[in-house]
Amino acid sequence: MRILLSNDDGVYAPGLMVLYELLRDIADIHVFAPDRNRSGASSSLTLHNPLRTHHLDNGFISVEGTPTDCVHLALTGLLPELPDLVVSGINEGANLGDDILYSGTVAAAIEGRSLGLPSIAVSLLGPDCHHYETAGQVVLNIIKQLMTQSLNLGQTTILNVNVPNIAYHLLQGYAVTRLGTRHAAEPVVRERDPRGHDIYWVGPPGAEADAGPGSDFYAVNNGKVSVTPLMIDFTHHAVMEKIGSWLNDLENKDDEA
Repeated sequence: MRILLSNDDGVYAPGLMVLYELLRDIADIHVFAPDRNRSGASSSLTLHNPLRTHHLDNGFISVEGTPTDCVHLALTGLLPELPDLVVSGINEGANLGDDILYSGTVAAAIEGRSLGLPSIAVSLLGPDCHHYETAGQVVLNIIKQLMTQSLNLGQTTILNVNVPNIAYHLLQGYAVTRLGTRHAAEPVVRERDPRGHDIYWVGPPGAEADAGPGSDFYAVNNGKVSVTPLMIDFTHHAVMEKIGSWLNDLENKDDEA
């Protein structure tokens, strides 16, 4: 089995190291990760500058780019053979609910899926992440289960896995979940630089809004591993008929004018 590992915390992040050490016992591992922390990069690609890579002593490939750049580069040119699976993480901090819209961790998995491979994103709840081994063991279990059950995730499904920051033996099991939602983000934080100019920091994410039973928030708040199958289709199918009727009325008004 061949696995491509990436992340958004950077090539030296502890979660990546833990995942590599655990998974290399069951697979041939290739690591392509950003040269520095690129959290919040979402699915951005570097289009106007060249991408440079550096081979580290441990065999990892450090990429001067985003998580999406890393996976794209590996799968479209630098790996001699395509892997069987893309795994992104272990992220330092949760990627629950609305977080996935900004997450570089999830974006790396999305890029793997976009290029035709089954993909998993895994995050450890923060702050003060300590139990990376717990998240690593969870990923190992999931991959072994995928291999044993021959579950075909296909080219449309990404597994977004969030793991409570507790010792493995304290986990309360696994739950398949839907995405919850957050309240609006907290206000931007304004400060002044040494020259007296205004500078701004993006505020903290909003508190949990939809965190009821069945949601990813609910699962992790109850000590369970949240596994959310994601499908990247932003079409709002339920309102297509209504919008179509609205557009027909608009055309009729144009004809009458």
